Amino acid sequence: MSIPDTRLEAPDVVRRLAGTADLEAVWVNKIGGVTFRATGPDGIRYVKWGPQNAETSMRAEAERLRWAAPYTPVPVVRDEGRDAAHEWLVTDALPDRSAVDPRWIADPARAVIALGRGLRALHETLPVDRCPFAWGVPERVENAAVRGIRVPEALRAAPPIDRAVVCHGDACAPNTLVDDDGEWTAHVDLGALGVADRWADIAVTAMSLEWNYGPGWESPFLDAYGVAADPVRQAFYRDLWNAT
Repeated sequence: MSIPDTRLEAPDVVRRLAGTADLEAVWVNKIGGVTFRATGPDGIRYVKWGPQNAETSMRAEAERLRWAAPYTPVPVVRDEGRDAAHEWLVTDALPDRSAVDPRWIADPARAVIALGRGLRALHETLPVDRCPFAWGVPERVENAAVRGIRVPEALRAAPPIDRAVVCHGDACAPNTLVDDDGEWTAHVDLGALGVADRWADIAVTAMSLEWNYGPGWESPFLDAYGVAADPVRQAFYRDLWNAT
């Protein structure tokens, strides 16, 4: 994922969804999806647009955001749809900045604490027994097969579950918002949210720290989450993430 040229032209459907709002491209993902910021008289909204994707979908994300909203701060869904080749999702903007905003890239010591606290709060708050979505190893292996990816046998049997929680599903650093005081405030991009071992999220967040802040931040993150390192589970879920 990357920050695009902000002059990137919006597709017709995005222009229609934005109405009279000013559009600015703010994020591009690896399959060509683009997130636009729409700034208008009614405030700021985000319009995600991209090719239909077998790994997850914007319909799936809308369902998960609506489910999670009563329990934890997430974007409010305003619209969602698709045509023959593409799909889109419109949400209200949330205040505060991504944990990979330049403000927090310059202060990783505080950012990684916010990431740890935020992930722990998400895991503690979302009710496992009420969650209709699953993100366990069998579901991820099956999803990979649909996309033509064969998961190695060694990654088809997970270590014993440490603790089942409702996982974010893409807990990389950019998907936590942090306020100016260094406290987490919300989570975004929950298209894969579902019940799984908490290490499925923890391992991914820990892996993303080096990508975004450089080496040496795993221990402060784990301390902020409130858990000791678990090399076996971390390695398994890191490898599963990379394989799928």
